Amino acid sequence: MAQLNIKLVKSLNGRIKKHVDTAHSLGLHKIRDEVTQPDNAQTRGKIKEISYLIEVTEA
Repeated sequence: MAQLNIKLVKSLNGRIKKHVDTAHSLGLHKIRDEVTQPDNAQTRGKIKEISYLIEVTEA
């Protein structure tokens, strides 16, 4: 199964609570946190919601 590397590049301070919760559900808490998630519809939906806060690359 394909994997995605997701890196938080902008701060979560002052963001909409829903977006902060989405970042936390992906495992992102601090700037420069990086996680690997499976490439599926659920993960893609989360990425789309907070795309302005993160960088995504294929693993």
